[in-house]
Amino acid sequence: MWPLESQSFLFSSVLSSGATDLLIPIQQTSAGTTFTVKVHPRAKKNVITGEVGDDLKLALTAPPVDGKANDACIDFFAKLLKVPRSSVTIAAGQSSRNKVIRVSGVTAQQVRQRLGF
Repeated sequence: MWPLESQSFLFSSVLSSGATDLLIPIQQTSAGTTFTVKVHPRAKKNVITGEVGDDLKLALTAPPVDGKANDACIDFFAKLLKVPRSSVTIAAGQSSRNKVIRVSGVTAQQVRQRLGF
């Protein structure tokens, strides 16, 4: 259950390929801004490749071994959102491809703008 100050936003964007618009829910709570991702490890490059349902689809070069893909996921979003690495955490899904990413210190609107959506 989200706190009362929770806000839900959708963000949309044209992918680098120009193929589709993304509509991904972003939740804003007192603990931070959250959104869901589906990670594809051992990819050719680190890139957002689209969406799967309500999840952002993220390709990462790191393998899903010893937390390397989780670390790569955190690094990716910290750089993309221009926040310190310590501001990005995996709130759920440590051992799953489906993850909930929490970013503290930024609003849902700021996440949308920094992602270019």
